[in-house]
Amino acid sequence: MSEMQDNVVPHTRVRSLRDAIRKVQLGEVERSDVVVELQDTERARLEMLADEMKDVFKEIPEDDDQFTLQIVAGSTPRFWIDVTGHVVIAGDRRTYRFVKDTRLGRVVILETAEIDDMADCLTEYIAERILEREKALEGDWLNNRLRQVAVEAAGSEGPKSRISWAAAFGAFVVGLAAGAAGLVTYAWFANPL
Repeated sequence: MSEMQDNVVPHTRVRSLRDAIRKVQLGEVERSDVVVELQDTERARLEMLADEMKDVFKEIPEDDDQFTLQIVAGSTPRFWIDVTGHVVIAGDRRTYRFVKDTRLGRVVILETAEIDDMADCLTEYIAERILEREKALEGDWLNNRLRQVAVEAAGSEGPKSRISWAAAFGAFVVGLAAGAAGLVTYAWFANPL
């Protein structure tokens, strides 16, 4: 009989739903703390990049409003450069990824773990955007100036073109009258009555 008691597993531990819920909640809290820590780490790396770029940001013309230059929190923190370009931290949590949204989808411009390389790339990108804007503004100014010159030229040639139009219309009427007179004369002599 003593052998029977040795083979029996004692049930001294009673399972509790409350304990199971508490254990699951603690696990979720730990996981969410890890996620928050990762987001904080990503944000800190993006802030380091923004600090590296401060001198460049100061040199951007004040009237140029195409650059956002802010870190936006979220499930993936992003350092927005302009409306279409931003920097995120890659999956390995140490690589910077400069991404640009285009009509054809997202394009990775640069992916590097070196903050200096990323800062250089962003500086060149900002310089290119400023030059593109200046060229567009210059093109608009040039188009407006050419339009004004064309209007002025048309205004100064207005009376001459009216005179030549009147002369052409007068010549047409004289030719029409001469042609009609010629037909009547031909008909008169070709068929005498």
